[in-house]
Amino acid sequence: MKEEASKFDDHAFAPMVSMEMNVGMFKSQWQFCDRITEYLSDILGQGHSDPARYSNFLSVATNELVELAFRSTGEPGRISFDLYRSATFNRLRIAFPCEEGSDREHARARSSERQPILGAASGYPVESDGTVPLANLAAIFRAAIRIEKDGTRGIQIIADFPSTEDFQ
Repeated sequence: MKEEASKFDDHAFAPMVSMEMNVGMFKSQWQFCDRITEYLSDILGQGHSDPARYSNFLSVATNELVELAFRSTGEPGRISFDLYRSATFNRLRIAFPCEEGSDREHARARSSERQPILGAASGYPVESDGTVPLANLAAIFRAAIRIEKDGTRGIQIIADFPSTEDFQ
């Protein structure tokens, strides 16, 4: 899945929605994570035979990625949330300024070096600090999720979700 999604040129994705806000405003209330997740998930569900089911399922992954951005940025600037669609994938891109020291934390999250424990309430692996490793999210949602540098002081989280509805 990761290789398939990575092969797509960004030009193959049609923009669906783009939302940008000040990092200070975003960080001012934790509830923004839920509101942004709900909005993005509703849009991701459009065009599916069961839009509520698809958007509800993907809202879990979207929420984890939005919360990762919430926890990872503290620098002034703008955070952007973009959704794109291709014939077979939906892409979520979150770009934000990030402190220099956070690069190591993102590399650790990407490699999932810590051992997960089972989250009884959620039903999927959760780290001891309550976070979900990106590798586990990718496997659960059959997604290609990656974190990349965006310029000199920015990070972008890119997640390509299959647009098919055969989630188990």
